[in-house]
Amino acid sequence: MTDINFAVLGTGGIGRRALEVSADKDELTPIAACDRHGVAVDHDGLDVDELLAATEGNIASDGGTAAEVGGGGIKEHGDDKGVVASAQAVPTETPIEDIIAEHEAVDAVLIALPNLEHDFIPNVAERFANAGYEGVLVDVLKRSRVIGMLDDREEQLKESGITFVCGAGATPGFLTGAAALAAQSFVDVEAVEIWWGVGLKSGYEDNRGTVREDIAHLPDYDIESARALPDEEIEEIVDAHDGVIEFNDMEHADDVLLERAGICDAEDVTVGGVLDLRNDEKPTTTTVKVTGRTFDGEVGTNTFELDDDTSMEANVNGPALGYLKAA
Repeated sequence: MTDINFAVLGTGGIGRRALEVSADKDELTPIAACDRHGVAVDHDGLDVDELLAATEGNIASDGGTAAEVGGGGIKEHGDDKGVVASAQAVPTETPIEDIIAEHEAVDAVLIALPNLEHDFIPNVAERFANAGYEGVLVDVLKRSRVIGMLDDREEQLKESGITFVCGAGATPGFLTGAAALAAQSFVDVEAVEIWWGVGLKSGYEDNRGTVREDIAHLPDYDIESARALPDEEIEEIVDAHDGVIEFNDMEHADDVLLERAGICDAEDVTVGGVLDLRNDEKPTTTTVKVTGRTFDGEVGTNTFELDDDTSMEANVNGPALGYLKAA
């Protein structure tokens, strides 16, 4: 296989880890990355060690925030630590446009930004299509309703020659695929239950976009209210739960993706989990349970478990880059 030159949009938790994991993925060469302050481009391959070193501390002027597309550039929000401190980077007010300008050299793009507006990721895809980009876009988005927004842009993406892989992280993504395989034992699937556990000892400070997006799934919040929360209030929510937050009946695109794959109805899929922001150990084992009826009339449940020692980075970024390579 020829080397795949790829770009990363956003250098927060997911973006930094994707760059790190790519070093162990054959044929993948990161040639561009951006945050809301700057962009780094090297067609011969970025110095990932330097970029990772630059994103270790509070690089951004306000202590580090994630990126959100708005207008011609990226607006402040979430957990983007920043490539701008790297010697490879140049400051810019239009980082997304700067990456798009390099599209002829880029085979694939990992969109590592929090989906804190429902049309956020679809709008990013549309901007690449408008520029005539021909290649792969991969995202680890969570929300089910975003799939429909991508559908609205399907013809435009096809005409541009874009292959868009959505929900390509752990859930939706890795665990969705596990559910689809486990379902093959049955002629009729009655229920798919996905239950995840994530430990992030680094806490909210280092995972702002991820935590904020998860909080939007709590009963008293939604995307809009979670997006408006100041950092201090999110810290208070975390403290009120002693650092361990449980989520139930999350809006995850696993349901739509499994329905489209012909596995089951979307309403038969439930997703929940536990996030521990004070320990690296998983607070609960990540499992996928598929219950169904076999051809001979028996009802059973196939269970798939992730090893507790596999990290979020391994289970989100590994599959995301794997999907990127396959696409």
